[in-house]
Amino acid sequence: MKKKIGVVLSGCGVRDGSEIHEAVLTLLAIDRNNAEAVCMAPDIEVPETNHLTMKETGARRNVLVESARIARGNIRDIKDVRAADLDAVIFPGGFGAAKNLCNFAEKGAAATIQPDVARLLKEMAAAKKPIGAICIAPVLIAATLGKEYAPQVTIGTDAGTAAAIAETGSLHLECPVTEFVVDKKNKIVSTPAYMLAEHISEAAEGIEKAVKAVIDLI
Repeated sequence: MKKKIGVVLSGCGVRDGSEIHEAVLTLLAIDRNNAEAVCMAPDIEVPETNHLTMKETGARRNVLVESARIARGNIRDIKDVRAADLDAVIFPGGFGAAKNLCNFAEKGAAATIQPDVARLLKEMAAAKKPIGAICIAPVLIAATLGKEYAPQVTIGTDAGTAAAIAETGSLHLECPVTEFVVDKKNKIVSTPAYMLAEHISEAAEGIEKAVKAVIDLI
């Protein structure tokens, strides 16, 4: 039986959803490690950003519908997924992780978490199942699990984001782009990816190592 790795998507595009390179590299790394990706996203509406001008358009998009583009249609509503269905879960980055799955981008350490995302994350932590977080997604882990688990995570070297992570009760560790941080006690793996990457190859190296580390913790 292949290990089942949840991949929680937040839309399609770095400014209003999942960072597409990070999401695809995660799916590739899961497959290369002989595991099966289970893509999922919340069924919610969020503001659309034009990725040519990088400005909001005034329109709205559905996160589940947009995420289905990356998953080639093979995707589940996160409200229907339980920790019992998965061996591990990974959150690619992109602003959607900090705007759609939670509102950390706006509220920082006082962020509220999308309820189904919070439920699944807490279920995974309680079941001691591995959790991976890429790029900005570790802020979601910190905001959800900080008070109870005090997880160790990285978003690279950004001092402002690191300070906000610390305010959640979590510990931020600096990390270069091609490496990753493992919180062995809580089974949480994080890597900076495009928080630091200047080339897709740099993001790929860190993500490949981090995904393997998540799977090794199962």
